[in-house]
Order: sequence, then C-alpha cells, then structure tokens
Amino acid sequence: MATLILVRHGRSTANTAGVLAGRTPGVHLDERGFAQAAQLPARLAGVPLAAAVSSPLERCRETLQPLLAARPTLTLETDPRIGECDYGDWSGRKLAELTDEPLMEVVQQHPSAAAFPGGESMRAMQARAVDAVREWNARIEQEHGESAVYAMCSHGDIIKSLVADALGMHLDLFQRIHVEPCSLTAIRYTRTRPFLLRLGDTGDFGSLVPRASGEEESEESGRAVVGGGAGAP
Repeated sequence: MATLILVRHGRSTANTAGVLAGRTPGVHLDERGFAQAAQLPARLAGVPLAAAVSSPLERCRETLQPLLAARPTLTLETDPRIGECDYGDWSGRKLAELTDEPLMEVVQQHPSAAAFPGGESMRAMQARAVDAVREWNARIEQEHGESAVYAMCSHGDIIKSLVADALGMHLDLFQRIHVEPCSLTAIRYTRTRPFLLRLGDTGDFGSLVPRASGEEESEESGRAVVGGGAGAP
C-alpha cells in the first residue's frame, strides 16, 4: 500500500504563547513557522508526491502552501478527520494553568480514558484519524499504485496517535512519542503491517538542548505537552 508522510504544522502563534489552540479559528503560523514551511519543498524535493491532504485549520494549510507553490500540479485536499483534537472547554486556555486540572493526570497516564469537557475523547480522536488514513491509503493505491507516496499535514496529538497505531501500541503509551513543529514522520503501509520509517524528523537537534528553568514544560519533566508544544527554542 501507500507510504504516508505526516507533516506536523509549523510553529504557530498559539505554540509560542503556550496556549492550547485546539480548533480555535484564526491561529496562524508565526514567523518561525512560516520559515519552517518554506523549507518543505527542499526537504521533499526528491519525493514524488501523489497527493497532499490537510487538516482544515489555517496553520496546516499555511504549512503546505510553499510545497504546493513548488508543485503546481499538486492540489490540496482537506479532511476534517485529521483535524485537531476537540479539546472543548480547554481550548484557548494556557497550558500552564491546565497542569493542575485533575483531568491532566488522566491525559498523561491513561489517555484512552480521557474525554475533554465539552469536547471529544482521545480514543475517538485516534479512531477517526486512523479511519481517515486507512481510506486515503486505499484511494492513493487505487489511483496511483502501491508504491505511491502522499503527504498529510496535521497536528501533534493526531500524528502521535497514528504512530502509536502503526507501532501496535496502546493509546495509553502514545504520550511517550514526541513530534516537533514541521517535522516529518513517514509510515509505509503494507498488506500485513505498517513500517515506521521516520519519526519527527527535522534534521535539527536544537530540541535536545536542555531548557532553562521556567521555560516550557516538556518531556524533561516526565510530562508530555498536550497539543505538541512549540519545539526547539
């Protein structure tokens, strides 16, 4: 079957503000995010893409624009099933203030049981995203052949949940996965099993530099950043 390149959107204004944007409209890439997106055509220059699919949200569509501009024959299709998790009442709130919410421990340790107030469950989020990928795999293979490659731009938690599915991991383990803004994750699907070829690849090791005290909470504290975080400083 097809090979899927998952692109996490570039750094957004919400990422740098430490806000859980969710599906809030009007959240765009910041200056660095646009610069990250501008590098995508060169990073994927040698890859023949059969299709480009995006979350409906602005920050994902903006991320793919330079790639589309470099490939005039490539059209953009949107799929709401790979849109951001519906964080409900948590949307638009500062991540720092959500740390003390009792639900946060469930989100971190038992996400398959986590449902956001006024939003959706993480289990439902993963199920819709996996269904979308399965359907796109079949469509791409039918239209372009089993060796076809396509790109899909989505969000941190969506990509992590798709990686967990590809690895046969329970959703309760998906917080152990991290993907940087504008990173590339490649999964090759076959009839019997998927193969994870790349995970969160940016070619940049800046995110491994220890953070100064008081900077964005990250995996260094043992807690995953809900929504994916802002990436390297």
